[in-house]
Amino acid sequence: MRQPFIAGNWKMHKTNQEAVDMVEELVDLVEGIDDVDIAICAPATALAPLNEVIADTNIALGAEDMHWKEEGAYTGEISPLMLKDVGCEYVILGHSERRGYFGETDKDVNKKVQTALKHDLKPIICVGESLAQREAGETKDIVKEQVLAALDGVTKNDLEVITVAYEPIWAIGTGKSATTEEANEVIKYIRDVMRNEFGKVADEIRIQYGGSVKPHNISEFMATSDIDGALVGSASLKAQSFADIVKFE
Repeated sequence: MRQPFIAGNWKMHKTNQEAVDMVEELVDLVEGIDDVDIAICAPATALAPLNEVIADTNIALGAEDMHWKEEGAYTGEISPLMLKDVGCEYVILGHSERRGYFGETDKDVNKKVQTALKHDLKPIICVGESLAQREAGETKDIVKEQVLAALDGVTKNDLEVITVAYEPIWAIGTGKSATTEEANEVIKYIRDVMRNEFGKVADEIRIQYGGSVKPHNISEFMATSDIDGALVGSASLKAQSFADIVKFE
């Protein structure tokens, strides 16, 4: 049985004080929940203070991105050593905004996945198609290509700490979301792709849905056969709405 995993992706939001205030409220709202894994993936500037707030709670810390090198002349980047130093357990890799705005390739994502695993950071690997690709009937081809590229060289043992997040680009920050049937169909296909590549271990991999997930629709997604959680954007910025998603019924 795969334990649900709800992660918040704050993107470029919140000063340190705003981050601390929100998570202090969230800690109280989700106290005692042990049947759902919870993570906040915050901007790099907020990671250290948040690590202090969530100490000894049921909330894990994650980063929104990471360079594949441990150190070097990469102005503005953040390394796996830095993320481990401030208490990160998870790191989001390959988000469509990184791919689209900053030109990240499947090869870049794979290098980051390999580096994260080397440093005991748990990757949340994002895959998803654009609206044009969806309308052209290319969804499955796109997500298969992205999944297999990201996992190139990954071992079956590594898969135990990897999460995949299916985020159709056309549903991110648009207020639109895939129907539960559409999302589950693609996520089931992703699991089939991984099963063909890695065997039965794919049945244990958690695959999240992301794309305009809100308190009012989370329960529908979680009632499906293959959706194991959510990567939540704007609804993770407020403690009550994020807690409501974590407490889906």
